Amino acid sequence: MKILVCEDNKLASLAISAVLKKQGFGIDVATDGNKAMEEIARGDYDLVIMDIHLPYHSGLELVRYMRQDLKLETPVIVVSAFSDPQVQKQARELGISDYLVKPIDTRTLIERIESLLKQK
Repeated sequence: MKILVCEDNKLASLAISAVLKKQGFGIDVATDGNKAMEEIARGDYDLVIMDIHLPYHSGLELVRYMRQDLKLETPVIVVSAFSDPQVQKQARELGISDYLVKPIDTRTLIERIESLLKQK
């Protein structure tokens, strides 16, 4: 299973990647919206983990791109420091699969990933 981690915070991306690699997932990392857009366009990911605030393109723009332009149904977990209910509502309307507020519990992240991948 291959996961794309879209996170501009280097420490956060390293931590998430390390946890997921330990679980046996293949991981690619995009540190900005442009790189994320390139990776997503390839369409070969089983799941995407995305921060809301990325340079160049926001996580919400990227989800819109995935759902509307590329017609991808790839599960997306948004991981963000922002717990604003309006942002969460907007993300859900765009078709995200889950929304986790940082700091995240790695056990919860793994459970959510496994649940989404089973549904796929």
